[in-house]
Amino acid sequence: MYGMNGRVRFSEVDDKKDMTLSALLNYFQDCSCFHSEDIGMGIDDMAGNGYAWILASWQIVIEEFPKYPDEIVVTTSPYDFKGTFGYRNFTMEDGNGRMYAYANSVWFLMDIKNGRPLKIPETVWSKYELSEKLKMDYAPRKIAADSQGCAKEPVTVQKSQLDVNEHVNNGQYLVMAQEYVPESIKVRQMRADYRKAAVLGDRIFPYVTEEQDKVTVQLCDEEKQIYAIVEFTE
Repeated sequence: MYGMNGRVRFSEVDDKKDMTLSALLNYFQDCSCFHSEDIGMGIDDMAGNGYAWILASWQIVIEEFPKYPDEIVVTTSPYDFKGTFGYRNFTMEDGNGRMYAYANSVWFLMDIKNGRPLKIPETVWSKYELSEKLKMDYAPRKIAADSQGCAKEPVTVQKSQLDVNEHVNNGQYLVMAQEYVPESIKVRQMRADYRKAAVLGDRIFPYVTEEQDKVTVQLCDEEKQIYAIVEFTE
């Protein structure tokens, strides 16, 4: 298990001083990146071998959002590697061990040259010490697509939304999708299923499906091919 300490910043909260969901996701993402850096599997190390870790899915469960200026402890623990996929859990707690949120994530190893998934070699997976799988209700990695979603105005990918791979950062899809969640819904779980990468200048067409306790947002290209599906559950 790998961990880091932090404190909820003013720039990371909403009008109620609660940490935003996107900020919470960023803490988890950063924790996994720092872990990889510290064991010699960081971004530059991986790129030097022609590899990159790409996120396939998130499942984040929120018990409660930490508030400004709470101190937080974030952990991440890889628990399995299978073929092209790597699996990680995350937690966010206060200094006394009270749980704020926990998560599961699925990643795949990409061959940078051809943009295709690659079986994880021993030189990569052997660097990670596996932990026991977190006890939680695991949702499927895939989220079912819905052809009946209500179409919203398209948005154009901006430079500020790109990551080091020159793709839209996974957290930016969450930011886009959350615009369509009514304020009346108190999100307790977020799932994200990433299908293909959007790049600078792409137009993203949202399709929104609202149910009693759930909002699902499909972010698609002009042909309705899915970039990502994000599901918010009350």
